[in-house]
Amino acid sequence: MTTSPDLLESAPHDEKAGGTRDGNSAVPSATLGGEKRRSVEQVSLLAFIVVPFVALAAAVPFAWGWGVSWLDLGLLTAMYFIGCHGITIGFHRYFTHGSFKAKRPLRIALAIMGSLAVEGPLVRWVADHRKHHKFSDAEGDPHSPWRYGETVPALLKGLWWAHMAWMFDEEQTPQHKYAPDLIRDPAIRAISRQFVLWTIVSLLLPALVGGLVTMSWQGAATAFFWGSLVRVALLHHVTWSINSICHAVGKRPFKSRDRSGNVWWLAVLSCGESWHNLHHADPTSARHGVEKGQIDSSARLIRWFEQLGWAYDVRWPRRERIDSRRKEQAAEAA
Repeated sequence: MTTSPDLLESAPHDEKAGGTRDGNSAVPSATLGGEKRRSVEQVSLLAFIVVPFVALAAAVPFAWGWGVSWLDLGLLTAMYFIGCHGITIGFHRYFTHGSFKAKRPLRIALAIMGSLAVEGPLVRWVADHRKHHKFSDAEGDPHSPWRYGETVPALLKGLWWAHMAWMFDEEQTPQHKYAPDLIRDPAIRAISRQFVLWTIVSLLLPALVGGLVTMSWQGAATAFFWGSLVRVALLHHVTWSINSICHAVGKRPFKSRDRSGNVWWLAVLSCGESWHNLHHADPTSARHGVEKGQIDSSARLIRWFEQLGWAYDVRWPRRERIDSRRKEQAAEAA
């Protein structure tokens, strides 16, 4: 189970050893990516963003001119939701917030599934998100859309920053400060360091399946276009929209200390993450969509994991806590 950001904030940092010390044990420093993003990382990041985005922009005319097969759509959908749930259930609700405990095989599987989303190394992702919650929509938040102010021009600039520009910032979240629990786990540390490998697997797997099923290079190429490039671009922008759109607009029925809102039209594609107001009102809750009709596929899968005995000590939302947050928000609005 993960450690809360407040506890991580107070962990002493040993500059000479390159890690955080807890008692007599030092946290290993072998993580992928340090606290400053190098130029080669920025260029690589730009390529990983631009190339899939170009494919996404070309998807409609491509489909109009040449069509898209059921195999391509199947690969796109399967790889999309594997990666999406790897992020929402694994990277976010489990590794970042400790919404449940997981048996070792599920823990490893979630780490790999999240890595297939091509959203960065696990340890860095968790460290950034824990810092986001610590300073949500205030100074220190890595990706708040309110960074530059509340005027329309400032908000437009802030939305661009929160959506993707923040990832090019040279200064990075200290991983030993915000994710020492993950760094201490050799298997998780290894998966995080193997991010490039999992990226290659994620991009080549659809092409391999498409080529083998159709026994043609054309089948491999179209599967790569739809199942790899278009899928990665779509998942990236949906995930980034939680940082930008869901902190700028949306309904806020629950009291939180930031501007997180519920954006219903992103619910299915975000696997339940766009019920963002409840998440910030109750960050460790395993379910974000708590109202009737609020689709949250991530919570449904966690429930199945619990029933199978793979997950336990699940932090399901309590009605009294939800009602309390609702009353606090109503009182403030009044």
